Amino acid sequence: MSWDRLQLKPQIISAVQRAQLKSAQEVLCVSGPDLQKVTGLSRSDVQELLRAAAAACRARPPVTALQLQRGECQRLESGLRLGTGCPVLDRLLRGGLPVGGVTELSGESGAGKTQLGLQLSLSVQYPVEHGGLSAGAMYICTEDPFPIKRLQQLISEQCVLRSDVPPSVISGLQFSDHIYVEHTADLDSLQVCLSRRAPLLLAQGLVRLVVVDSVAALFRSEFQADDWLERNKQLLTFSSMLHHLSQEFTTPVLCINQVTDVFKQSSSSVSSSSSSVSPALGLAWANQVTVRLMMQRLQGTVLRGDQSSALRRLEVVFAPHLARGGRDVGVWREGLRGVLDPD
Repeated sequence: MSWDRLQLKPQIISAVQRAQLKSAQEVLCVSGPDLQKVTGLSRSDVQELLRAAAAACRARPPVTALQLQRGECQRLESGLRLGTGCPVLDRLLRGGLPVGGVTELSGESGAGKTQLGLQLSLSVQYPVEHGGLSAGAMYICTEDPFPIKRLQQLISEQCVLRSDVPPSVISGLQFSDHIYVEHTADLDSLQVCLSRRAPLLLAQGLVRLVVVDSVAALFRSEFQADDWLERNKQLLTFSSMLHHLSQEFTTPVLCINQVTDVFKQSSSSVSSSSSSVSPALGLAWANQVTVRLMMQRLQGTVLRGDQSSALRRLEVVFAPHLARGGRDVGVWREGLRGVLDPD
């Protein structure tokens, strides 16, 4: 690295070169007191060096809250959302999935998580005025084969689900041509997919949604309980790649996650206990998620016309812009729809 580009004092540059520090990243990995020892610089010079190194490593300048309020940072597109295709769910999510950050959708098997992932893969292809982003979706499968038959059924029923969209707009969209399916059998192939193929599709404007179905499968299969430290390191690397894609290309990222049983001891009796479920991968993964949604399968059935569906519920667990809440939903031939409250 050419230290002259950082516009530092000559004595600072000379000291850094004598200490054989070769990059700004290497400088940032050393504490201030240690830098003083290896370079012989004063405390103020070391602080100047650290500020210059941090600025060199930062791809973009930081954005203040005032800039966001004034709309001066267009790349973040803070108000843009990807609609779900259902007005009831869009009201719950204040317009849909945010384009910046990682959204997690967790739930038990059969809760309807993949159904929503497929529905969003179609919704993203609509124009912005109809809740889409005018681009395709990248759907990454890590455990089950891609549900192509269900996708074809959803495509054939789009006129029913999206009655708010003119039929001419729907007929003009070639839905299946703009869903790019990847199957990754291990973490190495997942990393290749996210570091090479995904950026290529996003940079060309072919894709504006990334779905990972599911995030827990590979981490559960490749690591034993004793490997928690290495697993957490891999999780952080994985989440960093997802956040980079989301911020660099203003793209919503949806991670479908499994759940794990949590047993709670009852205070009234030593022998009695109750169980509930929580999203898999623990706190290390939870801290990397911007929005956490949970889908639950409830007791009961809901009817609509000649169709019936097991009752589900979509819950907002946490999000920086949403209040906690939920809506009952049903899975129909045309897709996922919120159940309206009876008058």
